[in-house]
Amino acid sequence: MKTVVVLPTYNEAENILALLHALRKLPLKNLHLLVVDDSSPDGTAALVQRAMKRDPYVHLLVRTTDRGRGSAGVAGFKKALEMGADVVCEMDADFSHGPQFLPSLLDALKDADVVLGSRAVPGGKDDDRPFLRQLLTRAANRYIGFILGLHIQDCNSGYRCFTRKVLESISLDTLTATGPGIVQEILYRTHLQGFRITEVPISFVERKRGTSKLGFRHLWKGYLLILRLRLQHLLGRI
Repeated sequence: MKTVVVLPTYNEAENILALLHALRKLPLKNLHLLVVDDSSPDGTAALVQRAMKRDPYVHLLVRTTDRGRGSAGVAGFKKALEMGADVVCEMDADFSHGPQFLPSLLDALKDADVVLGSRAVPGGKDDDRPFLRQLLTRAANRYIGFILGLHIQDCNSGYRCFTRKVLESISLDTLTATGPGIVQEILYRTHLQGFRITEVPISFVERKRGTSKLGFRHLWKGYLLILRLRLQHLLGRI
C-alpha cells in the first residue's frame, strides 16, 4: 500500500525539515511525503529540495498561482493520486498535528473510508490552547454539525486520511473553498457520498515555531461557507 502525506506549507522553514524527519522515522512502509508550497518567501521549498536529494520518498510541488490553503490541499490530493497513492493523508506542517498519531489513523482505515484525527473524542486533547480558542472550536463544531447534519465530533480537523476511492469520487475539480473551509467542504461531500467516516483521538498543540496564518477573516469566511454548502445541497447542486 502506497501512502502519500500531503503537507501544505507557507513560511514553514522553521518546522519543515524536522517534520519530514519525524514522519520518515515512523514504522510505516512505502510512506511518501508531498510538500505543497505556496512559494514561501522564507525558503521552505529550497529546504525541501535539499531533503529530496537525500530521500527519494520526499516530494515537492511549488505553486505560483491560485494560492491558498484550500487550493493547496486540492492540488496536493491531485498530485498524490497521480503518484499512485492508495491512501492520501493531510496534516498541518507546524507540529500542531503530531506525527506520532499517523499510524493510528492509518490503522483505522481498515474499517473506514475516511479517518479524522480528533480532539473531541475520548482520549483526544486540546488543552494546549487558550480557553477562549478552545471554546470557539467547540462552538464551531456544533454549528457545523447542526447545519450540515454531520455526526462528527471534530468537524474542523485538518488531520485526516482518505482511501483513494474517496478522493476519486468527490469531484476534486468542483471544490470551491480556497481557504481553510476546504476541510469542511470535503468532509461534507464525503458524508453525502455515504462513505464511512471515523475519528481517532489525537492531542492538538499550539505551534511552537513560526506564525499561524489562520485569522478571524478566514474563520468568518468558513462559517459563511457552511451555509452555502447546505444551500447548494438543498438546491441539488452538490
